[in-house]
Amino acid sequence: FDVVPFTHVLHLAAQAGVRYAMRNPQSYVNSNIAGFVNLLEIAKSANPQPSIVWASSSSVYGLNTQNPFSESHRTDQPASLYAATKKAGEEIAHTYNHIYGLSITGLRFFTVYGPWGRPDMAYFFFTKDILQGKPITIYQTPDEKEVARDFTYIDDVVKGCVGALDTAEK
Repeated sequence: FDVVPFTHVLHLAAQAGVRYAMRNPQSYVNSNIAGFVNLLEIAKSANPQPSIVWASSSSVYGLNTQNPFSESHRTDQPASLYAATKKAGEEIAHTYNHIYGLSITGLRFFTVYGPWGRPDMAYFFFTKDILQGKPITIYQTPDEKEVARDFTYIDDVVKGCVGALDTAEK
C-alpha cells in the first residue's frame, strides 16, 4: 500500500474446507481470521483507503433450516469450525466498517466448481464413483435427511467478484 495506492482489494485467500478444520483448527484461525485482520489493519491506515471485497461462505448459514437461504436469515449457529471462522470474518468486517469507515463487501460463495477445483469436493467423488460403476454416496445429516447443495461455476464467481469490485463504494 505504500508503493502503490490501491483503490480496491479482492481478498480470496483463506483456508477452505469443513473436514480439515476438525483436524487442524489453528490453521483456519490463522488464515481466515488473523490473515483477514492483518489485511484490514493495513487497509484502515492506507491513503486512500481501498474498498475491500472478500470471500465469506454459504457455510455461515450453519444450522439454519429455512430454504432457500436469504441474506436476512440467521447466521449465528455455525455448524463447523470453518463456518465459525467465516462468520467471525463477517463480524470483524462489520466492526472495521463501523469504527474505521472501511468499505467492505463480503460474498457468500456456495460450492464453487470448475477447472482446477479442489480435489476434496463432492463432484470429484461423484465422477470417480460413476467411472467405477459405483453408486454415488450422498451425505446425510444425523437425522438421515439428505443434504441439498447449490453449486456455482467458477466463471460466475469471477463475474460476481468483478461486479462487486466495480460497484464497491468508497
